[in-house]
Amino acid sequence: MLVSNIDWSDYVGRIAVGKILGGTIKVGDPLFVLRHAEGGKRVRARISKIFEFTGLGQREVESASAGNIVGLAGFEDVDIGDTLDIREDAHALPFQQIDPPTLEMQFAVNDGPLAGQEGKFVTSRQLRERLMRELKTNVSIHIEDSDKAGVFNVKARGAMQVAVLVETMRREGYELLVSRPTVIEKKGPNGERLEPYETVWIEVPDECVGAIMQNLANRKGQITNMEKHQTTTMIEATITTRGLIGLEIDVINATSGRGVTSHLFKEYGPYAGEVLTRITGTLIATEAGETTSYALVMCQERGKLFVNPGELVYEGMIVGENPRNEDIAINAVREKKLTNFRSQGEGVAAGLTPATKLSLERSIEYIAADELLEVTPKNLRLRKRILDNGARMKAAKAAKAGA
Repeated sequence: MLVSNIDWSDYVGRIAVGKILGGTIKVGDPLFVLRHAEGGKRVRARISKIFEFTGLGQREVESASAGNIVGLAGFEDVDIGDTLDIREDAHALPFQQIDPPTLEMQFAVNDGPLAGQEGKFVTSRQLRERLMRELKTNVSIHIEDSDKAGVFNVKARGAMQVAVLVETMRREGYELLVSRPTVIEKKGPNGERLEPYETVWIEVPDECVGAIMQNLANRKGQITNMEKHQTTTMIEATITTRGLIGLEIDVINATSGRGVTSHLFKEYGPYAGEVLTRITGTLIATEAGETTSYALVMCQERGKLFVNPGELVYEGMIVGENPRNEDIAINAVREKKLTNFRSQGEGVAAGLTPATKLSLERSIEYIAADELLEVTPKNLRLRKRILDNGARMKAAKAAKAGA
């Protein structure tokens, strides 16, 4: 049997999942694990449990034979790609290598002013235990402790894979901060800078081809093939993983949801230079409190809002998007002074546009290097890494002077 997936149980440990290609196995039988990562090294094991999958569930059985897809327990260590065989002289089965991680992100403890108000698990220890538990079943990600307390480096294949993990964690009651994805670079044989490239396929309606090709050009994508179908066009291109971040959302917007995107890791190639994926700035709250219609009506003249009236905000939180490539500090909690002639809400909310709410994956791709995404069971909040306005401006001046 070739191990094609890994499951985990708190009672029996790792469970090797795969299809039995030949023979029969019973509970208590000895077998050998041919370790793929160790050049086919043989390790003895004894089967303690056999699980058979039925529908969406599973049940214990005493034996299984060729053709059955089963989960086998009783290993100290087993991984995807290992071969299980009762014969000591068996040969390892061919295995398709898993693509290496190409993106790296940081998960950190939520240190914002609203931390701990919505989640059950908010400490560094709880966050680390949850990430380490993910490693037991998700073999395509890598998690490392960083040099900063409460911050963990998570390496994965793409932003979608990380978004699934973050969404699962927030539903379980976790609060955390997530950074923008950065690509994992390598050094070439001559010390040159290399970055990951991917092949992307985009199927779009014919009238949207021009907009998509312009978007690919802005992201330094190279068109390699185009196929005309009955009403759509398939565009094949080679693009850096950096340029791929946020592309799927742009395709959906440009095609009104009719575009289909898929991509596959290709190779590491020469560094492509700066890639412009976000050309807008942000609107940053200067005061903490509850947003008011009176303040937001004036704020929306500066750009597109991400918050509605009655939401809690804090200093350094991103409450909107500025069309120009600069950040603007705004007061989103200003209240209208009451008089004898006018009520507090009179004539205010009529001109207020509903806020734009970004999804989790879109938020991860949207934030810049100096920004973070605050994830709680109830809310997604965009914020600056440095919340204090004065400290943020000093840091920006110092970075500019150093450059």
